[in-house]
Order: sequence, then structure tokens, then C-alpha cells
Amino acid sequence: MSNVAAGPDTVSMLGPFDPDSAAWVETLAPDAPARDVALARLHAMLLRAARGELSRRASPSRIAGKELDDLAHQVAADALMSITRRLATFRGESRFTTWAYKFVILEVSAKLGRHFWSRCEVAFEPEQWEQLPARLGVTPEAAAEAGELFSAVRSAVDIVLTPRQREIFVALLVHGIPADALAARLATSRNTIYKVMFDARRKIRSTLVTDGYLGDSTGSRQ
Repeated sequence: MSNVAAGPDTVSMLGPFDPDSAAWVETLAPDAPARDVALARLHAMLLRAARGELSRRASPSRIAGKELDDLAHQVAADALMSITRRLATFRGESRFTTWAYKFVILEVSAKLGRHFWSRCEVAFEPEQWEQLPARLGVTPEAAAEAGELFSAVRSAVDIVLTPRQREIFVALLVHGIPADALAARLATSRNTIYKVMFDARRKIRSTLVTDGYLGDSTGSRQ
């Protein structure tokens, strides 16, 4: 190991980026000689990420085959455009590839949401409650035995949830709308949808415990 400390010139030359990130930023610069090669390499990386993310999240919308691959190419192309437009905003707080993947995730969420509503229109009415046991993975036999519990869940949804929580709970679990599609419809983020659902589930569970339908498994953690 060298005992020579890096001087100010070395630090300023490297900048705030790790070597791999610095190489990406340098080769993607508008006047970089090898920019076309770097763009092609980045597009290929984004396309792989898009295919993986879509395959993981697209099953509720039943997208597969050529349709999924076309969507992956759209995601990669739009993510690439966003990255090149915002290249100057990259500050090196994460690796460049990690930063770039975030654009893929954003594009996948947006495109899955729009794709769902272009093929399917669902009324936001709580009229499919009989589908709830199946969506929760409960067999018909078990659902018949747990009929009173599901009635209590429906009652808790009506009584203890806020209108926003009720809307999101019913859309996700009763109608089976994918989170990406619901986020697009409600003009919010996927993370916000999950946060609302987390709070809604916690309220419902607390009510079911209080009413004696479920045991309190939290113990001293509360």
C-alpha cells in the first residue's frame, strides 16, 4: 500500500464520483468523442433493467411476449432521454448506474399505469367484495368458514378508514387494480399508495383485535 497521500490535484481530477461513475459522466458528455458508443451501452443496460422490472411487476396487467418487449424498449428509450437531459444534475451521491436505474423504475411505473387503463376501465364502486378472499389467497372452503371475519373486515373498512384509505383499499384488494395503475389514476406515487395501504391495514387489524376477531400478536412491541 502506498504511503503517498492523494494531493489536491488528484482529488479535483477525480471529482466527487467513483471511477466508474466518472467514466460514465465523461463519455456521455455532449462533446465526448465516444458518446455514441456510451449511449448504446447505456441503452442496452437500461433495456435489461426495464425487461427485468416489467417481468417482475407486469403480471397483474397480463403483459407478456412482444407486448412486454415493446414496452421495455419504450421504457429504455424514455429513461435514456431523461438521463441525458439531467446528466448535469448527477452529483455522485450514489453510483451512476444506481442513479440511472431510478429513471427505469419511474418509467416502468408510469407506463404500466397508463397501459392498464388503456385496456381496462374499472368502476370505483365497492361491488366486488366476494372477490376479496380469493385476492387474499383464501380457499373457498376457508372463506366460507371465515365469512364472519370478512364481514367484519368490510365493516371496518366502512367505519375506521378515511375516504382516501377506503378508496385505495377497495381498488387494490377488492377490484385487484395494480398499484402502478392506481397511482397513475390518482396522480400520486407508488410509494404513497403503499403507505396509505399500510396505515389502512393497521387500522383494520386494530379494529379486528379490539372486536375479538383476531388475537393481538404485537405484545409489548406496541
